[in-house]
Amino acid sequence: MAVRVVVHPPSPTGGRRVHADSAILGVAYGVRDLLEFLRRAGLDPDDVNLDDASLIEWHGGGPGVWSPEDAAFAG
Repeated sequence: MAVRVVVHPPSPTGGRRVHADSAILGVAYGVRDLLEFLRRAGLDPDDVNLDDASLIEWHGGGPGVWSPEDAAFAG
């Protein structure tokens, strides 16, 4: 069974909550944090495609958005 990852919108103070299935993985402040969370969830970071919608559901912006300022610029 594949892991389903949800990356929530940036918080007002920066960072994005990350869930894998029903488990809270933590708050990521960038791609490096996200990849570490995915490694801990059992995925190989070298095999992860951040644009793979079947693996990662992005809310409030994609992999280039980590703060409210990023979201405003991207939108």
